[in-house]
Amino acid sequence: MQTRMGKHGQSGHPLIMLIDCISGRSLAIISAHVFFFLLIAFADGVDYKAKLSIFIFLSAVTLWISTKLPAGFIAFASIVFIILMNGASQELLYLSLSEEVVWLMVGAFIIGEAVEQSGLTGRFIQFILGKSRTPAKLKSGMISFLFASVFFIPSTSARAAMARPVIIHLASRLTVKEKKTLTITIPIVILMSTSAALIGAGSHVIGVGLLETGAGQSISYLQWLMWGLPFALIMTIVSSIAVQWMVRSDKELEESPFIPNIQDTPPQMPLTGAEIKTLIIVSLLIIGWMTDSFHGYDLAFVSIIGAIALTMPNMGVITWKQGLKAVSWNLILFVAAASALGKILVENGVADWMEGKITGFLQIFTDAPDWIMAAVILIFTVTSHLYITSHTTRAIILVPGIILFSQSMGMNPYAAVFISLIGMNYCITFPVSSKALLLFYEDDELSYDAGILAKLSAILMPLYIAIAVIFYCTYWQWTGMSLY
Repeated sequence: MQTRMGKHGQSGHPLIMLIDCISGRSLAIISAHVFFFLLIAFADGVDYKAKLSIFIFLSAVTLWISTKLPAGFIAFASIVFIILMNGASQELLYLSLSEEVVWLMVGAFIIGEAVEQSGLTGRFIQFILGKSRTPAKLKSGMISFLFASVFFIPSTSARAAMARPVIIHLASRLTVKEKKTLTITIPIVILMSTSAALIGAGSHVIGVGLLETGAGQSISYLQWLMWGLPFALIMTIVSSIAVQWMVRSDKELEESPFIPNIQDTPPQMPLTGAEIKTLIIVSLLIIGWMTDSFHGYDLAFVSIIGAIALTMPNMGVITWKQGLKAVSWNLILFVAAASALGKILVENGVADWMEGKITGFLQIFTDAPDWIMAAVILIFTVTSHLYITSHTTRAIILVPGIILFSQSMGMNPYAAVFISLIGMNYCITFPVSSKALLLFYEDDELSYDAGILAKLSAILMPLYIAIAVIFYCTYWQWTGMSLY
């Protein structure tokens, strides 16, 4: 016996045929947009521009999470649509590239390329190999180097790509368990060390940029270093111990002989001119970043000065073209457009409207102690990697809401944003949670069992939250960072 729907399908009804051609995911996305439209269209107390901004923002978030379309394409298409629908002026598009975060990331990518091309990266790796006579020492050396690289290489995936050929080169001399330990430890260390520096991840710079736009506050390079470095160091150590315990290869790591061939570790030559220049410029850059409040030039401007110095004809380390090729322009454009999306929500009054709507709900937190509020923010942001896989996208989506939440609760927005960005740095449950994890997982020579990540996360996720709360209640408050 056929149903009425079945008869329509056999009869070739155009509507039924159209539905049959649409995949389940596409149908869900369309349904979500219809729901957003109906929900926003009948909202009270908000004008046309604000409604349009909310709809486009929700649409962009949905497409970022549920499709494989380039994130930059979605962001720029959203900006163009808002302008076409008279929700903003054309300057919104043009001025998106004038954001500080854009130029900071451009400069950081060029600086990272110069450090690598100068030979300093290879020299550091050769130094580690020369000192590593056992796999345990090799692992410790690699962890130390990767932790230090967070201060001059701004991309987690770039740091992972830098470590990959070294591990492949050494794989033939490691036992299965030793290689397994190293290939899991390295990407996790890269992710855990991200919190050490403001330029450790693009999401940090994006979050601080949104903080400046939405709340008129900021977090300096030195402040981030003071708060983030100790936490990152503790979490790196804890994570390394957890991996070693999980793989249970401690004995093998200590007992397995590892004596590199002379060919593997050639005698260290004196520093080249390019290496000396790079060391001097990077050292001056770090000083410039740390003293931005003294000289008045922001991080982005200092970064561009460093990029120009490193690419100067006949005097620099790399050519201008080499520097530009190293910039991830897809990420830069995505950050620019996504920042503009967050900015238009504020300019069109969405933030004020949302604050009025959620004030009543937030009353349940009125009497909660500040450590509870810190824990709430951390739980929310740490678990966000389970449903928003892109680190940068998490910052774009969640930071505006965190700022609004903190302002509604009378909290210091800068503290709430810092804690939330620390929370977003946790992303080790699945290989797709981070490009650094995915880079190793998809490599035939270095691939690991994804189940190990899930088991590790079951241990590290609650530890990460607990240690962050302890840091908030002690060290962070002692050094001047408090929610209230």
